[in-house]
Amino acid sequence: MSRRPVVVDNRATREYWFREGCHITEWLNRPEDPEASVARARVAPGASTRWHALAGVTERYVVLEGQGLAELGEGPQRVTLRPGDTLVIPPGCAQRIHNDGDAPLVFLAICTPRFTPESYQDLETRDGDEVQ
Repeated sequence: MSRRPVVVDNRATREYWFREGCHITEWLNRPEDPEASVARARVAPGASTRWHALAGVTERYVVLEGQGLAELGEGPQRVTLRPGDTLVIPPGCAQRIHNDGDAPLVFLAICTPRFTPESYQDLETRDGDEVQ
């Protein structure tokens, strides 16, 4: 990364559907800045993301809008999230989030080091919500 300040212009960045079960807008995810990535995630009302983990990546959810129920680890532990909450998820931790509200759940996913497709581990079986 440059030793000079950098502004990343995201006005032309488009939201896309990610196989995890949510819409993503990549705000910062560049090979030349491997220390972190920032994405805006949107989960529709009533929807849940797939059980997954990130290998070698710590992820932080910073909730901006809506509400959700995060499920984490074995058991699983359930945590209610609302605007202003930040959830820190350690590397390799099984996770998913459910939008249990009436409005879209919008949060920033801040990853260190940066998210790459290779770090994503889908933990669901083909038949449903069972963790492998």
